[in-house]
Amino acid sequence: MIRRQFLQTAAAALGFSASAKAVSASKGSFEITRSDAEWKAMLNAAEYRVMREHGTERAFSSPLDRETRRGMFHCKGCDLALYSSEHKFDSGTGWPSFWQAQANAIGTKQDRSFFMLRTECHCRRCGSHLGHIFDDGPQPTGKRHCINGVSLTFRAA
Repeated sequence: MIRRQFLQTAAAALGFSASAKAVSASKGSFEITRSDAEWKAMLNAAEYRVMREHGTERAFSSPLDRETRRGMFHCKGCDLALYSSEHKFDSGTGWPSFWQAQANAIGTKQDRSFFMLRTECHCRRCGSHLGHIFDDGPQPTGKRHCINGVSLTFRAA
């Protein structure tokens, strides 16, 4: 566990992509599709790198990691409600963390980058990369959805 966190933090701090090679957002058929030019026009450079190229934002850089108000976290790419503040917790990793997503909000796939096997999660509606899911979270699920804050917008309740 400590080795994995060290590798993730080191990679994020150095600005490496979450993949050894540049990849585009999750492949597949999604309700909302945009051209590469449309995504670049609506997202800033950091958002595009994370959401469309599977990058990782620098740990402790997102104000959403410290967000404690009641509300809902939405996909920045399509505004789908992804995570409730009721399922958020402080993991100490430097990224917003949740123990559960909203029903039918995310898709997952295997990610074998950085010499480890992880579960990548993306918005099920637009395919934007969100982060990864780990098995070291709190009960009742035991999961930690480690999400890039630049992939999210927050709406207070």
